Amino acid sequence: MASRSKSSARAEIRREVSAGGLIWRRNPAGGIEVVLVKPAGKDYWALPKGHIEKGETIGEAAIREVREETGLTVSESQPLGDVSYVYSFHEDATAPLVRVFKKVHFFLMRLDGGDTSKHDSEIDQVAWLDLGAAIRKASFKSEAKLISKAATILSA
Repeated sequence: MASRSKSSARAEIRREVSAGGLIWRRNPAGGIEVVLVKPAGKDYWALPKGHIEKGETIGEAAIREVREETGLTVSESQPLGDVSYVYSFHEDATAPLVRVFKKVHFFLMRLDGGDTSKHDSEIDQVAWLDLGAAIRKASFKSEAKLISKAATILSA
């Protein structure tokens, strides 16, 4: 039988569910552009996402989170796919390890309007990118795969 380290035996386990979206639009040349965000104080680019608030459906949370993080509104939304991952952290130097099992539900969202300068303080930058550039810039492989999936859907 394998032994467990003291820290893993004391780890607090949390499960989180979040929602987000891949906002898209056609540019004047007819190509498709999508949005990525760079969270404040972070060194990565990702799809906008966040926690589901009490009383919200997953779809409502996704629409609210993309509006807050990008300043944009959407008029259509359809399920795109889910991403699951695990991360760990200590809340402070003396606290036990917290291990979070997270699932994020992503939706494909067509731009309706808004202004990217109106994003909230959790985000440093909002960028419109063509599909190829977005796939290359996305910091997480699972999200790059969702962008590729969206490219297939939108080209059909």
